[in-house]
Amino acid sequence: MDTKNYVPRLLDVKVTQYLTAFGALCIEGPKWCGKTWTSQYHCESSFFVGSPVNNFSNRKLAQMDPSLILEGDTPRLIDEWQEVPAIWDAVRYAVDQRGEKGQFILTRSSTPNRKGILHSGAGRIAMIRMRPMSLYESSSSSGKISLHNLLGNPISTEITGEINLSGLIDFILRGGWPGNIGTDSKLAYLVPQQYIDLLINDDINRIDGKTRDLRKIRLLLRSLARNENTTVTNRTLKNDIKEQDDEDIDVVTVAEYLNLFDRLFLLDNQKPFSSNIRSTVRVRQAEKIHFSDPSLACALMGATPESLLSDLETLGFLFEALCVRDLKIYAEAIDAKVFHYQDYNNNEIDAVVEMRDGSWGAFEIKLGANQIDDAAQNLLRIKESIEKDPKGKPPKVLCIICGLSNAAYTRPDGVRVVPITALKP
Repeated sequence: MDTKNYVPRLLDVKVTQYLTAFGALCIEGPKWCGKTWTSQYHCESSFFVGSPVNNFSNRKLAQMDPSLILEGDTPRLIDEWQEVPAIWDAVRYAVDQRGEKGQFILTRSSTPNRKGILHSGAGRIAMIRMRPMSLYESSSSSGKISLHNLLGNPISTEITGEINLSGLIDFILRGGWPGNIGTDSKLAYLVPQQYIDLLINDDINRIDGKTRDLRKIRLLLRSLARNENTTVTNRTLKNDIKEQDDEDIDVVTVAEYLNLFDRLFLLDNQKPFSSNIRSTVRVRQAEKIHFSDPSLACALMGATPESLLSDLETLGFLFEALCVRDLKIYAEAIDAKVFHYQDYNNNEIDAVVEMRDGSWGAFEIKLGANQIDDAAQNLLRIKESIEKDPKGKPPKVLCIICGLSNAAYTRPDGVRVVPITALKP
């Protein structure tokens, strides 16, 4: 590949580290998020299992003898290895035999059935999830404020520049797809729309060869889009489809389809914060629904700039999903994790960023600057209630991530405010 055209990704640092520490690395994630491009940047030779050249001769060769495709300069890229699951064991065996680091980079955009894979690859093959681009990676965030510094130090006031509602809507609709860089904003919606159509019409049935009701799959995806950024049960999704589309789908089928969506990396749900920060309050354990990119929810709902401007509640949910996507990318770059918090006393925190040492920060996400005061009061109230618990572990930092703010600053009450368009790892 021509490395001059490569757009750097935050994952590059981790790829380099893992190739130094492990015999092989597997980069997984949704299609079109840049796995192959990044892997090619780091490899010395490559093999594309799904190449259609010569009547898919690469796939046939891999099926005949997976070890034949492993020869080449290292690190050697094996792209979309899940097309021939036996490749996994062949790579594991080759790593054992060679006894050297950085031999292979594998990519996959779906999870194969475990049948036919003999060994987990633990200790030999490291796993990294790649997501679509963050605003910082696509040069839509100035990066004036570092998440890592934010979690440990006070911030001084920084003028970060004006951002309007139309600009934020454009970020949401176009998504973090590398292929959308430079695309006219009026056409950027086509990429997530095509993604959904390809997934429904091709990927769903190819993943394990089973034929499924594609109409019901689309209805469930639309229900998930309507419930983006919420915690709902499978039965709630079933009832939503009945109410909105007058269609019956049983709970078992909902669970089966959700598992398929996970295997295709279509979903990237936000897990609940389970650390014992309070001893006297029972914490909810439901995951918050998120697509791998909020643009997919927009495509499923047929959202347009005009429809989102007239429905600020839905826009708020999608903006929060955009921020959570970016927080996950930034947190992974600094060895942190992102959760959400809900308890049975009606306390909620939009995003919890937990560091490796167990310290954590509480983040509220608000679209408008007029919501900052209420968000700050919520954070301060939750922190106070945790501090009153004999075994409470309060957050290290309180922060509001805002859409329509032109500055990053610390309020007199200690709560920090940062525009999403100024954040980086």
